[in-house]
Amino acid sequence: MEKHAADCGTQGGYSCPVEATIDIIGGKWKSVILFHLIDEKKRFNELRRLIPGVTQRMLTLQLRELERDGIVHREIYKQVPPKVEYRLTAFGETLIPIIHQMMNWGMSYAAKISEARNRSAAEKL
Repeated sequence: MEKHAADCGTQGGYSCPVEATIDIIGGKWKSVILFHLIDEKKRFNELRRLIPGVTQRMLTLQLRELERDGIVHREIYKQVPPKVEYRLTAFGETLIPIIHQMMNWGMSYAAKISEARNRSAAEKL
């Protein structure tokens, strides 16, 4: 049964279930991080290379928030130099279908988004 905005009630402190989802994967980098962790665990520097626009500080912050929320697990290996790997938890894996849908939507509509933005920029001139 499909839910609509009028059916959204307060749950877990959120005014709407969509708010809970956005709280976890919202922002510019979290869903991108999750996308790169879908297939396998990654080290911090691997993620930095895969996401060239993110700063080290922002990547650290986003990973900490995902870890705090139980979405990502951080494994620290006691060796020299230290090795840290990140992977999705079982709870985090529940987001895979959402991330795949976001990927598919982006592939389908990236050109349309670009067109709309270019048109808007031209209108402002």
